[in-house]
Amino acid sequence: MSIQQQRTSTPGSILVVDDSRDNLWVLADLLARHGYSVQPALSGPIALAVVRQTPPDLILLDIMMPDMDGYTVCRLLKADAATRDIPVIFITALDGVADKVRAFAEGAADYLSKPFQPAEVLARVRTQLELQQARRLLQNQVADLERFARTVAHDLKNPLTVIDGYADVLLDMFDDLPAEDRREILGKLRQHAQKATKIVDAILLLAQVEQVSIATKPLGMAVIVAEARHRLDHIARQCGAQFELPPSWPVARGYGPWVEEVWFNYLSNGLKYGGTPPQLALGADRQSDGMLRFWVRDNGHGLSEAEQARLFMEFTRLNLSQGYGLGLAIVQRIVARLGGRAGVESVPGQGSTFFFTLPAAE
Repeated sequence: MSIQQQRTSTPGSILVVDDSRDNLWVLADLLARHGYSVQPALSGPIALAVVRQTPPDLILLDIMMPDMDGYTVCRLLKADAATRDIPVIFITALDGVADKVRAFAEGAADYLSKPFQPAEVLARVRTQLELQQARRLLQNQVADLERFARTVAHDLKNPLTVIDGYADVLLDMFDDLPAEDRREILGKLRQHAQKATKIVDAILLLAQVEQVSIATKPLGMAVIVAEARHRLDHIARQCGAQFELPPSWPVARGYGPWVEEVWFNYLSNGLKYGGTPPQLALGADRQSDGMLRFWVRDNGHGLSEAEQARLFMEFTRLNLSQGYGLGLAIVQRIVARLGGRAGVESVPGQGSTFFFTLPAAE
């Protein structure tokens, strides 16, 4: 799930609006005793001011109030994009069909008649808060999916555009091209087809991380790191990369194939965006909270605070030339599933340290 923050509280924040002090305090006391954070308001204008300053998760709203009735308050809330999604439960002595129809027409989520029963109030409040949390989760997932689609579309567009261009050249000029040029073009086609395949593999891995149940166990980190480096041998040789590894690794708990992907992404980024030649130092530290912190330090240009803040936001890039988005999205989700966290520390001009934490095996 995206990692976009939800504004929720446990069990929920509720604004209670009623011009009767007795009713107001009875409701406020009932809800507070069941763990809700309650804000009382004696009028419609006060309620609107409170909502605009501190939006609650739910509003309990009386209809019959002087100066501004509940219908008007609800209508104004639903007309404002900042408050329209806050569910409103009307609580009123009006119990005719026409009154209920109007309440729902104004945007109410539910309706309670006075005198109310405490058990019914609590049940309807709980239901609306659960629905509100489900709506927020769905909205976050939709936004997450949109960012994911943009990232994947960008990542796939580049190799597919190159493949399409070279294919056109072969179709139009195949007979006139020297054999050496044909081989070069075929090599480019293969290279970019492999790049597209890797992107598809990354998408499948991302889906697997979300859906598959795994069993964690103590990790042989030296072997896992060696496997990740082996997959990058050809790139490391081409750029003359230098590696510095610790003499031994502490034993963490996790899932080997996923942790290998974390190292692969960190090392791959270090080879791409490190210095010339890339110098990558790998290591691990024990933290006071019992977690183990593993890291890759490069000699690249470093990242500003603004770039660091954006870097681990899922499916975003620092610029169009950098492929951080999908790879770090995978890292973020893998590490979260394994009970740790991922991040970066960097100073412009002094390189970057990408890290992730895992529980210690012991």
